[in-house]
Amino acid sequence: MTSDERSPGPRPVFDAHLHIIDPRYPLIENNGYLPPAFTVPDYRARTEPLGVVGGAVVSGSFQGFDQTYLLDALRRLGPRFVGVTQLPASVTDEDITRLDSCGVRAVRFNVRRGGSETLDHLRTLAHRVHEIAGWHVELYIDARELPELTPVLHTLPAVSVDHLGLSEEGLPALLSLVERGARVKATGFGRVDLDVAKAVRAVLDVNPRALLFGTDLPSTRARRPFQDDDLRLLADLAGPEHVAAVLHDNAAAFYRV
Repeated sequence: MTSDERSPGPRPVFDAHLHIIDPRYPLIENNGYLPPAFTVPDYRARTEPLGVVGGAVVSGSFQGFDQTYLLDALRRLGPRFVGVTQLPASVTDEDITRLDSCGVRAVRFNVRRGGSETLDHLRTLAHRVHEIAGWHVELYIDARELPELTPVLHTLPAVSVDHLGLSEEGLPALLSLVERGARVKATGFGRVDLDVAKAVRAVLDVNPRALLFGTDLPSTRARRPFQDDDLRLLADLAGPEHVAAVLHDNAAAFYRV
């Protein structure tokens, strides 16, 4: 079977969640873990059969507040790729504007692994980056923790949650947030503790425009790395009515590409 025959199809894909790990730039050990390299050429080679036309490079816990790797990756990947970065609350308005001009479109709060600003600054920083540059906030969080953040989350201009919210128990809280306009990344199927098909269908039932596909490559610390079949599964679950939106259009609009 050829790579074209194995491909999920010719439809364009926007990869809303990928990591670039370039050892030429600073890496921070996180809980005793340093990831192996996964460079721009590695990413291009791995996704060549998938029809990826753009995507969002997401800063990981092991990259902290470093922007050098991200700006280099965006230059190499091209204009249809954007950045999701981690910023300290002390970031200046000028730095936010500069990063926006380089293709950064969101700020991430990594509640699961750390390496980002704390949730104490979620409300203030979310509003600042949205007012200055139109950015949204992304949360790597177990959805079981969402209810205690509800008073803050309901005030945010735009927010997304990584990896289907990670847990089955947190699904009702995630869906409640989707009802209020939040986006959900259908990513990291090999790291979640839930029924992926059930969670995807539930999000689609609430708001088909909320679901964003991402590979989560290179799937650092996941029990199972991304597989091409994950994309096929999501396409099947979305069906003809929603497949273009879920695999491309929703994310392209959210990231303003």
